[in-house]
Amino acid sequence: MTGSSRRKSAPRKAETSSPRAGGTDAANGDKPARVTTARRELVENEMYEQATRLFAERGFAGTSLQDIADAIGITRPALYYYVKSKDELLAKLVTEVTDGPLVELKELLAHTALDPVAQLRAIVEVIVRRRVTQPARFRLLIRSEAELPDELTAAYDESRRVVLKTVAQVVEDGIRAGQFRPVDARIAALGVLGLCNWVAWWFQPGGRDSEDSVTEQLADMAIAALRRADHHLLDGEGPEAALKMLRQDLDHLERIIKN
Repeated sequence: MTGSSRRKSAPRKAETSSPRAGGTDAANGDKPARVTTARRELVENEMYEQATRLFAERGFAGTSLQDIADAIGITRPALYYYVKSKDELLAKLVTEVTDGPLVELKELLAHTALDPVAQLRAIVEVIVRRRVTQPARFRLLIRSEAELPDELTAAYDESRRVVLKTVAQVVEDGIRAGQFRPVDARIAALGVLGLCNWVAWWFQPGGRDSEDSVTEQLADMAIAALRRADHHLLDGEGPEAALKMLRQDLDHLERIIKN
């Protein structure tokens, strides 16, 4: 009888131990999963920050995974839970910097209610905000271009081409709508992107300029550089100014047709 009681107690012990092994029950819900996810995000963010700092200070070749683990305050075997190699870590950083803005831009342009001026403003705000919140990561990407594996270089180049094409199309749409001056859309897009990306080299988080003020001012500048002025502000008043504006339009349309 005693042996039978012992045999029955074993299953009950196994059942009560299952939640501690990572399962869930009605009382705890999915709390263990949420805690694990939050912990992983915290460690990954710290990993990115420390890797960015060390890569910038010592170079990619001069930084080891042990250096990154020491900077985070975890063991190297624990770091392997988040990343398997330096190449994979650099790939994660590159993907975050390049794909993040692209995803936001695609979502933004899916809203067709925005006119070209509003679209361009939103594009500048997306890119500038990315640069001012993570300037060190973008600088690292630029400095590490020569060290990127071929597949990462190809992905990075493709991302840049898509962003450039996206901005150029918005500029072209603005020209056709009469909102932007008749300019070369590709050159204008390169200028807008240069304005946005250069922020990463001079903006200091926590400095005298706030993220919001910098983002708003650069968006205003990008729009002002392309927005079409009234004809009387271009080259005087009267029919001559209107004719010159029409000639600019015709020249631009001829360039489009030739291309």
